[in-house]
Amino acid sequence: MVKIKETEVQQDKSVFGRLAASNHEKVVFCHDHATGLKAIIAVHSTVLGPALGGTRMWAYASESEALDDVLRLSRNMTYKAAISGLNVGGGKAIIIGDAQKDKSEALFRKFGRFIKNLNGSFITAEDIGTTIKDMEYIRMETEHVAGVSEAMGGGGDPAPLIAYGTYMGMKAAAKKAFGSDSLDGKKVAVQGVGQAGCYLVELLAKENAQIAIADIYEDRLHEVSSKFGTQVVGMDDLYDLDMDIFAPCALGGTINDNTIGRLKCKIIAGSANNQLRDEAVHGPALVERDILYAPDFLINAGGLINVYSELVGYNRESAYAHTERIYSYTLDVLEKAEKEGIHTQLAATKLAEKRIAEISSVRSTY
Repeated sequence: MVKIKETEVQQDKSVFGRLAASNHEKVVFCHDHATGLKAIIAVHSTVLGPALGGTRMWAYASESEALDDVLRLSRNMTYKAAISGLNVGGGKAIIIGDAQKDKSEALFRKFGRFIKNLNGSFITAEDIGTTIKDMEYIRMETEHVAGVSEAMGGGGDPAPLIAYGTYMGMKAAAKKAFGSDSLDGKKVAVQGVGQAGCYLVELLAKENAQIAIADIYEDRLHEVSSKFGTQVVGMDDLYDLDMDIFAPCALGGTINDNTIGRLKCKIIAGSANNQLRDEAVHGPALVERDILYAPDFLINAGGLINVYSELVGYNRESAYAHTERIYSYTLDVLEKAEKEGIHTQLAATKLAEKRIAEISSVRSTY
């Protein structure tokens, strides 16, 4: 009998290996020489409906990094829609390029043609690096785009609702951690004061929280600090602050091996996507450090809710009312995590997957 030596299984890092592991329905690579377009559209699931997700424009360090990002983000959108009770699936798109230098009408219109060719299985909206105006260029080539201006019948800027949902999730986490959802006097560190981060700071200021902010753009820091009287610190220095709540509102992966040990907070609740560098590792690590994590795809769903509202007949009040439910959704997740002895990101994922499984039994894919 031949003895088989046990060896560590190596993860397949090839493109097709990563696609197989991610279990996406469809991944489309878009390239156009004339406009300089290099983009990837990832459709993770259409069980609940057409995949809905924003288009991010970012100067990625490599095409491999861009692929990893769009795969993670699109999966996140599936769970975000499911746990929010929306009848859409999850997808995401990325355009590789500098949003400050590489934009053009032709580029976005060409990208719109690629979306059109997906025959409604993917609907996009704005994201980091893209604007309402960019969505209007895409709309010139396809109807499968949301997040356009109110003048065109859309919901306009989703940032206020992203911030409002994050704020509701933060208050629910405070209720669990401190016994009260009041943020009066609480020390909150906000990392990233772009559109959503700035609106979140405004909500926190109205509740008399003590706010510290950090951002890579000096002009944004000065503007927000002058308006709301916040403390300003460096992006990396923020992790070492004595704070009650850490709110990551910039890019993902900020909760990792290098930062978790430095955090002096009881709650993490922010609007950034994919905050945990590795969910299986850093979710439990936060539990060990007695830090309560409000799952990102749950509490930042206000933007998706706002865009989804366009598809069913936009009403701003209705969008806000739905976003407010994030408070109760968050409490449900926190209670499930405590009852089952699991980390909160896993609890939220389980609830999302439960809904997907239940609906898949009565609906076919889009």
